[in-house]
Amino acid sequence: MSDKIHVVIADDHTLFREGLAGIISGEDDFEVVGQGGTMQEAVQLARDLLPDIILLDIDMPGGGLEAARIIAEQFPVTRIAVLTASEEDDHLIGALKTGARAYILKGVAARELIRILRAVWAGESYVPPILAASLLLEMRETHKQLASPLDELTHREREILESLAAGPQQQGDRGEAVFCPRRP
Repeated sequence: MSDKIHVVIADDHTLFREGLAGIISGEDDFEVVGQGGTMQEAVQLARDLLPDIILLDIDMPGGGLEAARIIAEQFPVTRIAVLTASEEDDHLIGALKTGARAYILKGVAARELIRILRAVWAGESYVPPILAASLLLEMRETHKQLASPLDELTHREREILESLAAGPQQQGDRGEAVFCPRRP
């Protein structure tokens, strides 16, 4: 059994992919076990090799996000890292929703990429700081949408709503509302 971290690289730009493979293979604890250029090749390599990490380009033929979705569903032990030039929020959110553990911009330095891959292999996640703020805003908006509208009510609004929900009222001696008990 190898102590190396097995990596598959899927990117449709051959020169970039081969250069990346050279950088990663230059590390003692990594081994690039496969390379592909399409979504179909990425899924097939994940199936055949079951790598520790698969690096996926979003814009490869067939779609990197679709490859991530399939790989996350069928091969959950493989950690997915998206390596892309896209700084679009939709791509970032889509990648994370499909199961990617890391969203890495192609402008990253080689040393930083290796550090990120080691962190992903150790179970950590990574989002570039430049995109983290937009991710937090998106999460906050999603949370607001999922929260109950009742959470937005003031104390007085809640009291009024509860009194309306309780049904018919009677007036007390001093004019205050008295709630009728519910009938069984």
